[in-house]
Amino acid sequence: MTTAPSRGAEQAPGKIVAAWAKNDGDAFAAACTEDASLILPGVYLKSRAEIRDFMTAAYTGPFKGTRVHGDPLSLRYLSDDVAVIVTQGGVLHPGDEKVTPEREIRATWVLTRKDEGWLIAAYQNTPTAA
Repeated sequence: MTTAPSRGAEQAPGKIVAAWAKNDGDAFAAACTEDASLILPGVYLKSRAEIRDFMTAAYTGPFKGTRVHGDPLSLRYLSDDVAVIVTQGGVLHPGDEKVTPEREIRATWVLTRKDEGWLIAAYQNTPTAA
């Protein structure tokens, strides 16, 4: 992983992993800015409220009982308060020990430092399968 000296942004994805492990849409949304964007295949959300509603519903439906995993590929600080992280990982279904090739993604996280810590300003992922 390409890194700059630790300034804390690298902790932000862990908030999402922890929220996902609890299937907690409120905790997921709390890791985002009020005006955050979240882009997944077929999904474009434009606020913390939209993200919370989407994830809360997903945790009772297609994501129920799932976990996520991601390995950092790069971390760049664009300023003292803005960072970009690229990760590779995906959704783990019950019984999965590693992400299956058909569920593997690469993700870009744009993070901003606020009073409450590093938050997601924009997130987008793309399946790695051709």
